[in-house]
Amino acid sequence: MNQRVLGIGSAFGAVFVFANAGAPMPPHMVLAARAAAAAALAAAVLLGLAAARAGAPSGFPRGPPTVPGGAGGRRGMFTRGFLGVVFTEAVLLIGGFRAIRVFDAPPETNVAWIAVVVGLHFIALAAVWTAPSVAVPGAVLTALGAAGFALAALSLTPWVPAVSGVLSGVTLLACGVAATAAAWAATRRS
Repeated sequence: MNQRVLGIGSAFGAVFVFANAGAPMPPHMVLAARAAAAAALAAAVLLGLAAARAGAPSGFPRGPPTVPGGAGGRRGMFTRGFLGVVFTEAVLLIGGFRAIRVFDAPPETNVAWIAVVVGLHFIALAAVWTAPSVAVPGAVLTALGAAGFALAALSLTPWVPAVSGVLSGVTLLACGVAATAAAWAATRRS
C-alpha cells in the first residue's frame, strides 16, 4: 500500500476514534482509546517518514500508486477512476444522511453509514489501483458499519459510535501502522 494513502487513512482513523469515543464507553476506556489513537497516528507518521527517508524498496512505493496507462506506467492516484469513486462516495454519504433523517433513524446511525460508505470506497479503490491490500480495511469497515445498523435495530444505539466509529478508526490505524512498519523494516533489510 502507498505511504501517502496510509498516512491519510491513519489520520482519518484517529479522527474516527477521537470523534466517536465516548459514552457508553467507560471514561478510562475513552481516554485510553484516544491516547492509543494519538500514539498509533504518531507511529504511522514516523515509520512512514523513516521508510521514505531510507528509500523504501519497490514493493513499498513512495509516490502515488501505479496505474496502467500513464506515462511510464504511472499516472498517479488521482485518475478518473479515483475521482469517480470519491464522487460516488460523496453522493452516497449525502443521500444516506438524508435517508437517515427522512426515516427518522437514530442520529448515531450516521456513523454506521459513514463506515459502510468509506469501507466500500476502499474496496472500489482496491480495484481502481489494482492494490488488493486496500480492500482489507474496506471489508472490515463495511462490516463494522453493518454491525452498527444491526445494533441500532436491536435498540443498542448508544453502542453504534463505539463499534462503527471507534473500531473503524482502530482498523485504519492498525493497517497504517502495520504497513508503514513493514515498509520501514524492508528498508532495514535492503
